[in-house]
Amino acid sequence: MHDRRNELAKRYVKDIKSADVWSVFRIIADFVKGFDDLGELGPSVTVFGSARTQQDDVYYKEAKKLSKMLGEKGFNIITGGGPGIMEAANRGAKECPNVESVGLNIDLPFEQVTNQYTTKELNFDYFFSRKVMLVKYSIAYVIFPGGFGTLDELFESLTLIQTRKVTGVKIFVVGVEFYKPLLEFIENKLSNSGMIDKEDVELIRLTDDLECIVNEIQESLLTQIGMLKEAGLEDTKYYKLLSDFESERKI
Repeated sequence: MHDRRNELAKRYVKDIKSADVWSVFRIIADFVKGFDDLGELGPSVTVFGSARTQQDDVYYKEAKKLSKMLGEKGFNIITGGGPGIMEAANRGAKECPNVESVGLNIDLPFEQVTNQYTTKELNFDYFFSRKVMLVKYSIAYVIFPGGFGTLDELFESLTLIQTRKVTGVKIFVVGVEFYKPLLEFIENKLSNSGMIDKEDVELIRLTDDLECIVNEIQESLLTQIGMLKEAGLEDTKYYKLLSDFESERKI
């Protein structure tokens, strides 16, 4: 295991530092693979969280429960494909036979091992292309407790929505006790110092109420369909997938 980690680390260093033009083709391959396999997925929710969370942890159980609740409503679940919270979310989704439990994996020197609860799995060479796919086809992001990677995904998502690169998507942060100090920092330091606008703080929905999350995600679907229509995207496959899903849900 130690030798494998060293070999992977060397590969990444060489890949990044060498400026090898052939890397461009691997980058393109990552995006083509994601667009082809996820473009017709339909309404999906991405769940982020720590790869180190154990099965007896309360947040593991909550991630599994929430994903099952969303799956029962017809929403696919997308995760990073690894263990911990990602495994829990895929596990909950896999209990729902009519939805996809998607894992977008990446080969890392440590931690990342594909969990066994995915129905669709994609492997990426690069973090940045994988991150695009984690957010591109989702109508909501749910952030459970996690480390650097999870915080990176939280702030990446916030930046995309703040700058209007992504519109209509809601961010739910689960773990009031865990994340409350971070939210206080954002409000007391970033907002009060003028680093962000006050309405930017409202982009984060901090709650442990899973039922509330499911209901708000369902309600937000109409908003996103309307935004796609206003943008002139009625002829796209993605618009049709969302609108057909909404029509079937009302029957």
